[in-house]
Amino acid sequence: MKVKVDFSSLRQTKWHEYLTRFLIGGAITALAGLVAQKFGPVVAGLFLAFPAIFPASATLIDKHEKEKKQRAHMNPGRRGRNAAALDAAGAAMGAIAMTVFAVLVRQFLPNHQTWLVLSLATVAWLLIAITIWRISETL
Repeated sequence: MKVKVDFSSLRQTKWHEYLTRFLIGGAITALAGLVAQKFGPVVAGLFLAFPAIFPASATLIDKHEKEKKQRAHMNPGRRGRNAAALDAAGAAMGAIAMTVFAVLVRQFLPNHQTWLVLSLATVAWLLIAITIWRISETL
C-alpha cells in the first residue's frame, strides 16, 4: 500500500457530518473532564488518548463506502464495514505510537528542556508509527 494524501474526501463530506464529528468529540472531551474531576488528570488523560473523533469517523466511513457502491449500482456488501475496520486498525497503530510519545514526555519533561523532549518524543512517535505500519504491511 502506498501512502498518499487525497483531498477529494473533503468534498464528499457534508457540513452535518463535520457537526456530528464535532459533537461526538466534544462529548468525549466533556466526559474526560468529568473523569478528571473524579479521578484526576492522569486517569482522564487515558480517556482523551482515545481519538475523540474516531467513533463518528468510523460510522461516516461506513456510510460513504455504502453510498459509493450504491451509486455504482453495486451491492455494498461488507465494504463499508471493512473500510471502517481498516481505519480502526490505523487508529490503533497511531495510538500505540502516541503512547510512546506520552511516556517519553511524562518521563523526561520534568528534568529536561521542553523543546528537546518534545522534539525527541516526536521523532520517536514517527519512527514507531512507521515501524508498526511497515510490520503490518509485511504481515
